[in-house]
Amino acid sequence: MIQSAAVFVAAAREAKLEAIVGLSQWLASPNHPSLHTRQLWLVEQLLSSIPGIAYMNLNPGYFADNYLRLIDFASLLGIFPVLTGDSRNAPPANEDIARVAVTLLMNPDRYAGKSYRPTGPKLMSAFDMVKVVRKVLGNPVLAVNLPMWMFLRAARLQGVSAFELSNFRYYLEDHKQGAFEFGAPTDVVEELTGQPPEEFETTVRRYAAMPFARKTFANRLRAFWQFNLVPFTPGYNLDRFERQHFQPMPPVLQFAMRSDRWRVERNPRFSQSHEALDRKKLHSSKPCNDK
Repeated sequence: MIQSAAVFVAAAREAKLEAIVGLSQWLASPNHPSLHTRQLWLVEQLLSSIPGIAYMNLNPGYFADNYLRLIDFASLLGIFPVLTGDSRNAPPANEDIARVAVTLLMNPDRYAGKSYRPTGPKLMSAFDMVKVVRKVLGNPVLAVNLPMWMFLRAARLQGVSAFELSNFRYYLEDHKQGAFEFGAPTDVVEELTGQPPEEFETTVRRYAAMPFARKTFANRLRAFWQFNLVPFTPGYNLDRFERQHFQPMPPVLQFAMRSDRWRVERNPRFSQSHEALDRKKLHSSKPCNDK
C-alpha cells in the first residue's frame, strides 16, 4: 500500500492534480494492531502533504456490506451469523460513501483539508439487524454467534485471503470495544449530499435481490453444501501469517478505544461525555496481544 501511495503522490504532482479524496478508515492510527490500518494512517499523511493539491479525507467505519456478505445463509438456510455481539454501529451503505466522495470532488475549495465520516442513520447491533433481515426476507432467521475459528474456515472457503482476515479480526475487537459506536451517527451524508443516509432495510433489500441470495433450488443446494463443508475446511493461523511476512510492529499496539490520541483526533467533542461508558467497555474487553 505504501509503495502504491508513493507512486500515486508522484503521479499526482507530475499531472498537477487539483484535488484528491482519499478513502481512508475511521480506525486509522499509527499504533493499531492492524497493519492495514497503520498503513492507511501513513497514506493520510502522504496525501495531506502534497503541496498545491486540495486533499479531503473520507474515513467511514464498518460498512453495512460487512454484515451482509453472508445474506445467502439468512435467505437460504435461515441463519444470520453474528461476529460482533451486542456492540453497535451506524453502518454506512457503499452507495452513500460514493455519493459523499463525489460531492467532495465537485467542491474541493469548500471541503479541502477536512475529514468526513459518513454513517447510516442510526445505531444498531447485529441482533437489531437480524430483525430487519427477517422482515425483508419474510421468513424466520436465527441470529447465531459465530465463533472465530468457524468464521475463519467459512471465510477461507469463500476465498477470503489470509491478509484480509489478519486485519479484519482486529476490527471485530474494535467493534466490541465500541469504536464504531463512538461519535455515531453523523449527519455527513445529508449535510453534503442533501439526501438522508440510506436505511439499513434498503441496503438489505438490495443484497437480498442479488442472484446468489435468491431462493432457488440450486442456491439452496450450494449453500447447504458449503455450510456442511465449513467444519472440514482448514482455517488460517493468522499469528503465524503475520510473523512469516515480517510485518513491522510499533513498540506499543493500541486498539482505537485505548488510544487517547485517536479518540481526540477523530471526535474530540465526545472524549469526555463518553468517558464513563468507555471505561466500562475497556474493563470488560480483552487486552491486545503485543506479539
